[in-house]
Amino acid sequence: MGKLGGEASLDVDASLEDLWAIVEDVESAPEWQDGLNEMNVIDRDDQGRVLRAESVSDAKVKTVKSIVRFSYEDRTSVRWEQEKGDLKSVEGGWELEAIGDGQTRVTYWLEGDPGRMLGMAIRGPVEDKLRDILVGGRPAELAARAGV
Repeated sequence: MGKLGGEASLDVDASLEDLWAIVEDVESAPEWQDGLNEMNVIDRDDQGRVLRAESVSDAKVKTVKSIVRFSYEDRTSVRWEQEKGDLKSVEGGWELEAIGDGQTRVTYWLEGDPGRMLGMAIRGPVEDKLRDILVGGRPAELAARAGV
């Protein structure tokens, strides 16, 4: 198995500012993102946002831990990249774009390489299920968290 991931978008009836407040609050993500069990803060930036954290995710065949570094751009993008962990590599992010009439286009993307051993365990239907959980459902989860 090679890379695991993809991209999912949704137009949400909420302002960019309201959605930004949710995605910027990385520490609360396990409260609303399926499969993300824990986000243990290691350190914060000068604005109090999570800079690095250990994430613990349910990969259905194994609990996966990663130390990830976050970056925040122009109140429209939160990105992360694994520094070390159980996966060979993983990076992802949220992109927010105001599209008018109080709506925001939300795009979530994730690209990861589970490595040889985990990759052999998550093939076929398990791989598809993981992609649905870790990518496909994220924009709708954000909309639900925003109450829309």
